[in-house]
Amino acid sequence: MKFVRLLIIMILISSCSSKENNGSIAQQADYNNYLEVKELSTSSKYFDLWNSKIRPDSMQLTSFGIVGGEYSRYFQQTGDIQYLKKAEQSLKRAVEIAAIGKAGYYRALARNYISQHRFKEALQLTDSAMAINGSKVEGQRLYFDIHMELGNYMLAEKYLDSIRNMSDFGYMIRLAKWNDYKGDLDTTIKFMELAGKKAESAKNSELMLWSYTNLADYYGHAGRIKDSYDHYLKALAIDKHNAYAKKGIAWILFSNDNNPKEAIRILDSVTETYRAPDYFLLKAEIADYMGNDLVRTKNLDRYFTLVQDPAYGDMYNAYNLGLYLDETKQYDKALNLANREVMNRPTPEAYSWLAFSHLRKGDKEKAMELMDTHVYGKTFEPALLYQAAEVYKANGIYDKVRELKAELIGALYELGPHMEKQIQDL
Repeated sequence: MKFVRLLIIMILISSCSSKENNGSIAQQADYNNYLEVKELSTSSKYFDLWNSKIRPDSMQLTSFGIVGGEYSRYFQQTGDIQYLKKAEQSLKRAVEIAAIGKAGYYRALARNYISQHRFKEALQLTDSAMAINGSKVEGQRLYFDIHMELGNYMLAEKYLDSIRNMSDFGYMIRLAKWNDYKGDLDTTIKFMELAGKKAESAKNSELMLWSYTNLADYYGHAGRIKDSYDHYLKALAIDKHNAYAKKGIAWILFSNDNNPKEAIRILDSVTETYRAPDYFLLKAEIADYMGNDLVRTKNLDRYFTLVQDPAYGDMYNAYNLGLYLDETKQYDKALNLANREVMNRPTPEAYSWLAFSHLRKGDKEKAMELMDTHVYGKTFEPALLYQAAEVYKANGIYDKVRELKAELIGALYELGPHMEKQIQDL
């Protein structure tokens, strides 16, 4: 399960740093009231009104735009992929029939495709929006987001520079993301804190929620576990159903507080109503650490069942790679999927999985060539550094192994308690 663990960490946080000796932090009294299991409503009078206006031959542009936005919101609340696909259908129809405001619908559909990991299609839609003189700033923001996902970092920096505005929330959060990519965590946190204050001064609960969860991730990344915990709680105070914040608290219980049983309890409450596959995979990972094969197998089965849905497309490629390499030992399948992921988004992460797949297939020289060219020195993510260390160890490049091992020891909170032995054995 160790590669599954690596994937979970890559979603929760994106690089390594030192961990303080924090002791137990999470307290049931702080979050218990947020764990009440209640199915969220995925309808409303507002939604029903506009949805009722849609017919097979409908030209009700406003209806398609509003309904698409509501479906996107339902996806965020439930993790159910069908809502994201329904949002796509509504927005595609809006693009088809819009005579005015078409650029805005192109951008909305591009954001939908980003959520689906259809980055190249999102880029084409953004091009279309810019070609009809839509909002230049909105287009440049999207270009930055997409090129970061595609690994086109020089282009991303160009678009970041083009929207420079230190009073703009959108610019500040992207500047934070850029500094995180460069490995400058202190600057990343500084800009995210500024963005959070701006959201608070505007009393914009949606931006506050976004700021708090991202700050919580970055604080955990920096070893500031109590600050991380406090910001997850601040997010839950705004939205008591927020699955991501609950997952963050569960990770603190697991990785910092040595309380995996309580982490599972929180995640069980989340997955009663929130059905994103990776949450079941995280439960399987924690159960594996506890030695509870029944819970581990149950949640792995749930994950595999969910990701069989073709609606997920390429969204879970990286998670599946970890399972193919570690759980099912399907190395040929992993290699094919890794090559597909590199074609989709040639990032250090994708190339690291490709290199690791070659290592598992027994081609350690090819694995090292890929790591040298596309990964080493180009990322600060602990999971990728661990993969690189394994490749260099297999090739006898022990100076790099020692260098990477020193960084990984400082990233045990991010990597999780079950990784300590693997790191020490490098």
